[in-house]
Amino acid sequence: MSEKSAPPEAKRGWFTQLKAGLSRTSTSLSDNLTSVLTKRKLDADTLDELEEVLIRADLGIAMADRIRDAISKGRHEKGLTADDVRQVLAIEVARVLEPVAKPFELDEKDKPHVMLVVGVNGTGKTTTIGKLAHQFSRAGKGVMLAAADTFRAAAIDQLKIWGGRVGAEVVAKDVGTDPAGVAYEALERAKAEGKDVLLIDTAGRLQNKGDLMDELAKIIRVMKKIDDSAPHSVVLVLDATTGQNAISQVQTFQEIAGVTNLVVTKLDGTARGGILVAIAERFELPINAIGVGEGIEDLEPFDAHDFARAIAGAGGENDAAA
Repeated sequence: MSEKSAPPEAKRGWFTQLKAGLSRTSTSLSDNLTSVLTKRKLDADTLDELEEVLIRADLGIAMADRIRDAISKGRHEKGLTADDVRQVLAIEVARVLEPVAKPFELDEKDKPHVMLVVGVNGTGKTTTIGKLAHQFSRAGKGVMLAAADTFRAAAIDQLKIWGGRVGAEVVAKDVGTDPAGVAYEALERAKAEGKDVLLIDTAGRLQNKGDLMDELAKIIRVMKKIDDSAPHSVVLVLDATTGQNAISQVQTFQEIAGVTNLVVTKLDGTARGGILVAIAERFELPINAIGVGEGIEDLEPFDAHDFARAIAGAGGENDAAA
């Protein structure tokens, strides 16, 4: 879903939130870079330590190697400062993230456009579905929600609350109902009522990986009886505080459901934002949106350059508006 450009004031406010959300990563990077580079000449040992700092920030080995190469090839006769590294870091991170920073796009021929939303329990799937439903509704789309995480009563209840908040119909059954049956009924009703978007909440019990794989495969299989092209998007919601474990989550859900899109949540100051760079480089999946809070408006289109500046601790609010 494409968004119109935000006014400068909103852009500055969002960048401030983003910097706060990535403060754990940027502050740690800044402190460690300063420690490595203080009164040190740029030699192999310094570059080794610098690379280690970047790897510990979850940026990934490939990104750390690239930043090391970029710095070692630069002219730093007067020494290297933390600001020099931050500038290179922002450029290299943006270079990796720019190709994957893409808005949600709904193909008009898919009606409804079926979004299967997956992820480990606790990542913010249901809240993200509510925020997406709000954005699609605000854009004039007819939206329906399906509570196919029938393992947890709380997930069903939460989705009903979000449906009420955003004015979206919710298809929900009792706890223990077959999730595939819920998805099938929701798709039937969404087609009959001419809805534009169907967002399907799912379980995320990775401790029962085999059961989860069978469950999601069945959901997909029964929906194809109605629409052979469904689901049109498989959206993985990732918790930004997870760190390295997020990589295994992407791998697992790729295997289980064929992920097509990513949404990153919980950029709340404890986030380990570097991992998003490593994921982008490794999987090259579109990153559509990021969330910094629980509010209905706290989901923004992913901007590679804003994210790069924030994680590197470079730039300020005025830069974000430029």
